[in-house]
Amino acid sequence: MTAALDIIATGMVTAVGLDAPSSCAALRARLDGFKETPYADSEGEWLLGAPVSMPRKWIGTKRMTHMVAAAIGEICTAVPEARERTPILLCLPEASRPSSPVQDASVFLRNVCAILEMDVDPRSRTISHGRPSGLVALERARRLLADGGTSAVIIAGVDSYLTPEAIDFYLANRRLLATNNPNGFIPGEAAAAFLCTHAGHGSGLRLHGLGLARENAFIYNEADEPLRGDGMTTAYRHALNEAGIEMNQLGFRISDLVGEQYWFKQTALASLRLVRGAHDFQDLWSLGESLGNIGAAAVPVMVGVALAAARKGYSAGNPVLIEASEDSGACGAAIFAARAA
Repeated sequence: MTAALDIIATGMVTAVGLDAPSSCAALRARLDGFKETPYADSEGEWLLGAPVSMPRKWIGTKRMTHMVAAAIGEICTAVPEARERTPILLCLPEASRPSSPVQDASVFLRNVCAILEMDVDPRSRTISHGRPSGLVALERARRLLADGGTSAVIIAGVDSYLTPEAIDFYLANRRLLATNNPNGFIPGEAAAAFLCTHAGHGSGLRLHGLGLARENAFIYNEADEPLRGDGMTTAYRHALNEAGIEMNQLGFRISDLVGEQYWFKQTALASLRLVRGAHDFQDLWSLGESLGNIGAAAVPVMVGVALAAARKGYSAGNPVLIEASEDSGACGAAIFAARAA
């Protein structure tokens, strides 16, 4: 099965914009959506967060449903035929996350389709692996396209760490950036989506390589194994081998780095263990510096950013590697190259 698959349209709802063009422009300008939240740390100082400024004051599951429906709707506006018999692969928070804002994934998917006035395609699925969910979805999308039963697949993701349960859980585990914890992440929320088609169907990004793996020395692992970056290194290697290139041939990388030192070390180790020979400067773009931790929406947002950069000519090179990982060790990497019409 060929790895080739094209990305031709995106949609976004983020803390810096309510659609893809405004979000990507703000991210390019290095703007951020950080503001004080109603939650305080143990010192009584207000925690920073990156909330989406929704036009209505929806909360909880209803808020997330409308966020991801808006992102998918943006794609359907740009490509109207995407409404017809298009499977949706919906990326959601980890099923094991104690503070997951989605309790019933299948009901959530049906509600999203109801808002969009779309039928639920029987091939649609929910993928609950947190930040790397979009990479898992890419593997399934290319299988669906290779089977020949559909000409397009929508991959969407939505997540939020700005719930009372999430704040309490991550604050108790010293995971949030706070007055007494500089090694933490800023909780955020977002939704994003992108449209996948058979290779050769227009300008955009083409998937050339994909790697999925698992890190045994995941953050706060009970065995306290030292991090060597084995999982992400394996994911990089699989993606590079499938693309038929070496690490030094990458143009740049986009990562879901959220602010904790662990993730920076993991990314650095994967690069150091694979790069060989002379190469040009490889920039590393991070969503966390503008949006905080946006969980399962991370990969769709990164793909959208890469597509906008390629089309508008401000990408830091070609091809681009997109990486993501989550707390229990699941990780992955995908390599995309810009493709002209």
